[in-house]
Amino acid sequence: MNELIIELTEISPRDFFGLENANIDLLKKYFPKLKIVARGTKIKAYGDEDVLEEFDRRISMLLEQFMKYNKIDENVIERVLLSRNKEEYETPIGSGETIVHGVNGKPIKAQTANQRKLVALMGKNDMVFAVGPAGTGKTYTGVALAVKALKDKEVKRIILTRPAVEAGENLGFLPGDLKEKLDPYMQPLYDALRDMIPAEKLASHIETGIIQIAPLAFMRGRTLDNAFVILDEAQNTTHAQMKMFLTRMGKNAKFMITGDPGQIDLPRRVISGLKEALLVLKDVKGVGMIYLDDKDVIRHRLVKEVIAAYKNIENVD
Repeated sequence: MNELIIELTEISPRDFFGLENANIDLLKKYFPKLKIVARGTKIKAYGDEDVLEEFDRRISMLLEQFMKYNKIDENVIERVLLSRNKEEYETPIGSGETIVHGVNGKPIKAQTANQRKLVALMGKNDMVFAVGPAGTGKTYTGVALAVKALKDKEVKRIILTRPAVEAGENLGFLPGDLKEKLDPYMQPLYDALRDMIPAEKLASHIETGIIQIAPLAFMRGRTLDNAFVILDEAQNTTHAQMKMFLTRMGKNAKFMITGDPGQIDLPRRVISGLKEALLVLKDVKGVGMIYLDDKDVIRHRLVKEVIAAYKNIENVD
């Protein structure tokens, strides 16, 4: 049996191994044919030479990632281990800058290769479709880009909207006026903004209309100039709603459309405006499209498992 010894010299073994060796346990899961032992400052692996070579290559990638960002977690490890090459998980030179500094100076960055592609696409196109499952950072990254554009005075306002299709719930049964009914529905958009703009300033921006959060129906008849506009949950738009929204685009406007085609809440036999738009606009110059996937999930690790489990049953005809 062949042996590989990796010595950790410039980094803390405790940080690299993870709490109760959680990171090492994850490595064992992905390399079941190896016996892996982590003690002191060393990682020892035993097994066939070809598997050890691949293990050595992946550990080198992880060590490089740790040296660069001073941390790794389950999501980073999985991205590195599942990627075909460095380009799939690493930040290209010049594209790893902070998108915007949030509340208390928190740097908000694109965390995955596809999120970074989304940032790059938004820089090159005035309209971008970002499609993928829950937890892939579509909306959050979009809001960060919108806040950056506002801070840099590239736009005069941010408009965030969602189609008011209820996920198995009825807004009519909620208490309060229209705003009180819709605020919980728009909560994910508020949550992202609260991470990036101090509460007092955010309240002022909403009061003065610099930031507008409204259901899609409120967009009808408007021309959206000098604005960064995000249509969230776009899988729940109809053909007419999507066409109406896309034709609201005015001068100096940026449009971002996000959605998850796997979570459509429309009535049966109603075609999703998002699915249709992706087909109709795929060859239109100036329209960018990015498809995020399970590797971009940055929520709890179980979210990936949930997505995979449901994908299995949904793919069964």
